[in-house]
Amino acid sequence: MLITNGKFITWEKENQILDGYALRIENDKIVELDLQDALLERFPQEERLDAHGQYVMPGNICGHTHFYGAYSRGMSIPGAAPNAFPEILEKLWFKLDQALTMEDVRYSALVCIIDAIKHGTTTLIDHHASPNAIAGSLDEIAQTVEKSGIRAALCYEVTDRGGAERMQAGIDENVRFIQSVKGGNSLNGRLAALFGLHAGLTLSERTLDLCREALPDDTGFHIHVAEHPSDEYDSLAKSGMRAVDRLQKHGILGPKTIVAHAVHVDTREINILADTGTWVTHQPRSNMNNAVGITAIESMMRAGVKVGLGNDGMSNDMWEEWKATYFVHKLANRDPRRMSAVDIAQMAIYTNAELVNNLFDTGPVGVLKPGAQADIIFVDYQPFTPLTAGNLPWHIVFGFHSSMITMTMVDGKVLMKDRVLLTLDEEKIASEALRNAPGVWERYAKQF
Repeated sequence: MLITNGKFITWEKENQILDGYALRIENDKIVELDLQDALLERFPQEERLDAHGQYVMPGNICGHTHFYGAYSRGMSIPGAAPNAFPEILEKLWFKLDQALTMEDVRYSALVCIIDAIKHGTTTLIDHHASPNAIAGSLDEIAQTVEKSGIRAALCYEVTDRGGAERMQAGIDENVRFIQSVKGGNSLNGRLAALFGLHAGLTLSERTLDLCREALPDDTGFHIHVAEHPSDEYDSLAKSGMRAVDRLQKHGILGPKTIVAHAVHVDTREINILADTGTWVTHQPRSNMNNAVGITAIESMMRAGVKVGLGNDGMSNDMWEEWKATYFVHKLANRDPRRMSAVDIAQMAIYTNAELVNNLFDTGPVGVLKPGAQADIIFVDYQPFTPLTAGNLPWHIVFGFHSSMITMTMVDGKVLMKDRVLLTLDEEKIASEALRNAPGVWERYAKQF
């Protein structure tokens, strides 16, 4: 296939915007990016995908999300509104996940993946929980990944809150799924696996040791850390150590492990995260929604922490996370000089791509260059001021919107063309999800 008549945003480290070029794909990879006239002359019979003057760029990446939370949309929480994050966990998430059946797991994943494709998010790193449907839940999600055509890394959230049997079932589900992916069920590099942990505040010392002992080689963990001060105080009560120090003691950190949030870590914890090569993901919309505070991202990056961008189960529109990051750090610090769009591009483009390349057995993702995976979107953006490689991050913050995305491709396969989904039936899936929603909400409400 040749992609023609586009303006190509390469997102190489020295980013380029190329006009008059075309891109050639073979199977799942980009093989050439050259002058359009030259490629048309050499490959006159090649199938063509005409960009009609749109911007052509790598698909967006989400470093941390929760497909299982889809049924929370529009759902009311009985009684008084939660007054802080621990109460949000108890009154919302710790009851919603217990209301999910295996069918609900499937449709939660499907509606989130549809949202991702429409919003140009081609790779997602998910963190799953369904305490009454643990065994096989990751296979259920993997089947939706396979059908949809996206790229995803999956794990199951181990926790002590359901007792020893469920804790062990979570460990078993992670190990089984990791071994399945390593054994060849990687969907040609579109599927990866991590070992999921909820957070230190729901994990005992023994459980952390059991998880570390069960961890297959060359695999990392995916865990929430210090999203709220309660995680730090719980860790001090259990171990006499702060949350990151405790995880380091148990061998949880490292260059394959993802830590979500890290809002309330101190300077020593930041240095431990940097020294161990652990990844951190920032989720500003979720942090604002839960009123937990905002991570000291600029300090972390200066200390050498690899910080990426996620959404924590909010809509899979990563440009909304760009915008939230840009504005909230200015407000929180009362300083308009804080959080440059260049730093956001570092998180959302370069670090997220490095994280994906670290997890998936595939070619480079998140860049347009020969040898990279053909994960590509078209953006119908009409700038009325100059758009250059240098000011592109500010155009994304102030100009780009997901409604401008007209085509989404993963591994050279078109998943959405001219805003029409090709691999999933959105109307049918939404209808089935809606049919199931009253049952989820009823099971949720019965727990109060």
